[in-house]
Amino acid sequence: MSKDKERSNCPISCSLDLWGDKWSLIIIRDLMFAKQCTYGDFLKSEEKISTNILASRLKTLEQNKIIEKLEHPNSKSKVLYKLTKKGIDLLPVLIEINLWGGKYFSDIPDKTKTLLKEVKKDKTAFLKRTIKKLADS
Repeated sequence: MSKDKERSNCPISCSLDLWGDKWSLIIIRDLMFAKQCTYGDFLKSEEKISTNILASRLKTLEQNKIIEKLEHPNSKSKVLYKLTKKGIDLLPVLIEINLWGGKYFSDIPDKTKTLLKEVKKDKTAFLKRTIKKLADS
């Protein structure tokens, strides 16, 4: 992000400028946890992101090196989206958001409840294992 677009030098504010809107976090979530990786996969998300917002957020995340585009192995008309190391480094942030949400919202999916139980057992081991899996994929 260019210096003239930053609101301040605060690390929280600068970080939110890169990935802090809800749609960007949903895209990052899907790449981390749901393994969704094509444009069409993101459109199938239960949050129902619109095509113009999706295209805009993918472009912004790519420009800020949170995600990268790769050739699809089975289709020349599709691309795959993958988290970069910078994107994978957001895993602890998303885990903490999940833990906070799990504490304050009771109607969360069973899949998320299972994930949160695993995190609570040994957060450090979970993070190491998941970071390795994301980096290797």
